[in-house]
Amino acid sequence: MGRMSPAAATPATLESDACYLAMKAHDARFDGSFFTGVTSTGVYCRPVCRVKLPRRENCRFFQHAAQAEAAGFRPCLRCRPELAPRAASWSTEDASRILALQAARLIDEPDAWDEDGPGAARIAARLGVSDRHLRRIFEAQFGVSPLQYLQTRRLLAAKQLIADTRLPMTQVALASGFASVRRFNAAFVSHYGLNPSALRRAGPSAGGDAGGAGGAVHVRLGFRPPYDAQAMLGFFARRALAGVEVADPDAGAPQLARTLRVVQGEQVHAGWLRLRFDVAREQLLLQVGESLAAVLPTVISRVRAMLDLDADPMAINAALHASFPQGDGLRVPGTVDGFELAVRAVLGQQITVAAARTLRSRLVQALGEPISTPIPGLDRLFPTPAAIAGASGDLLGSLGIVRQRQAALASLARAAMEGQLTLHAGADVPATLAALQALPGIGDWTAQYIAMRALRWPDAFPAGDVALQKALRVTTARAAAEASQAWRPWRSYAVLRAWHSPLPGSGSPAAAAAPDNVPA
Repeated sequence: MGRMSPAAATPATLESDACYLAMKAHDARFDGSFFTGVTSTGVYCRPVCRVKLPRRENCRFFQHAAQAEAAGFRPCLRCRPELAPRAASWSTEDASRILALQAARLIDEPDAWDEDGPGAARIAARLGVSDRHLRRIFEAQFGVSPLQYLQTRRLLAAKQLIADTRLPMTQVALASGFASVRRFNAAFVSHYGLNPSALRRAGPSAGGDAGGAGGAVHVRLGFRPPYDAQAMLGFFARRALAGVEVADPDAGAPQLARTLRVVQGEQVHAGWLRLRFDVAREQLLLQVGESLAAVLPTVISRVRAMLDLDADPMAINAALHASFPQGDGLRVPGTVDGFELAVRAVLGQQITVAAARTLRSRLVQALGEPISTPIPGLDRLFPTPAAIAGASGDLLGSLGIVRQRQAALASLARAAMEGQLTLHAGADVPATLAALQALPGIGDWTAQYIAMRALRWPDAFPAGDVALQKALRVTTARAAAEASQAWRPWRSYAVLRAWHSPLPGSGSPAAAAAPDNVPA
């Protein structure tokens, strides 16, 4: 490599000896929390890598893959750093750190940007600071510039597509965010010392058949244990909509399949995905229909959000275990489509799970577009904002949707169509909460619930929820909010655990007596 430098020194915030012990034990709880650069090979690895343990004096530890690459290390072809869960840290104290983390969150979120992608100046404008200030605090937090961080994210996304699919290199380049194949090839050779085609030839054959007729793409996604896959997929199974979702949480390997629409600019991509948990290996096996291959990084990002694969259980459990000792494996269910989640939330207000599922299924059958998939039971896409905004009151009324809900759905759809409302992990949380509550029929509970699941906000807290108050043994929203302060910034996870906790004087979880939206 010839590029090792003082920049490869261990960041002060990492405990080198602890990192080495975690790597020695192949401890999956630390996967994605740090990476190890090995000076004798020029390669950087995940803590779970199964290669021969390197000598301690040959190891350099980094918090982020971008730091390792900036120091001259290339990704390991065996453990594949692109499979690691993303680092998802939150703070309520250091304003500069919060700003840097939010900038990284925007870079990591494909749905937050149009075809031109994120740039330092545009991110700074989104965050309300100068380009220079953003670069300074970003480099102080991550040890690399925003551009280097973005470049590493794109290259690792491309590396995953090269290793796991047979997509043409042109499609790999564009799907990974590169403006041209020439720029993609140049960046790949510069960082990794070989061209993309050579990497594909050197690796194992792709597991999918992307690029062929009727083909599919197969990729693997990592997560940190403990993870209660059965509870997560049980949540989706109880709310599965006919035609849109098929779930089996009780299979030997819990699995879920569903349809999906991805809109990028003027392009609309519609297709299907199927996922299966391999809990023993801390992996999710994801299969994506060929029609979604061009937007695979976006699909991967949405699936990671839907299943909360990037959560850091050790940080969360450190804050919540004393209050909720039985919930260490629970994650917050997300969504692959923020607008869909918001519609589901509105239709689920103040009714039972079964009743809400009936209303949603009727809406799908009436307004959802038909789609052909190879999976039995999947034949509909969830309705678009345009379809819901254009639906007449008589039609919605015939589905059993009352006028108040009709008004909420119509205003929600119009706001989404006009770009006034964006519901994804890169959205501005306070502004989005305010915009949601300005719509008719959407109050604090629904807005907080949408923030928790669609915006992936870890500190959402619907204090007015009756089931939550019962679980916390309080009787008012104010008392619930006061009780929650010790759990910040992980109150979304506290809510989920409280909903699964026994009610006072009974052996039943609070969720059993709660409204439909409670993740029972």
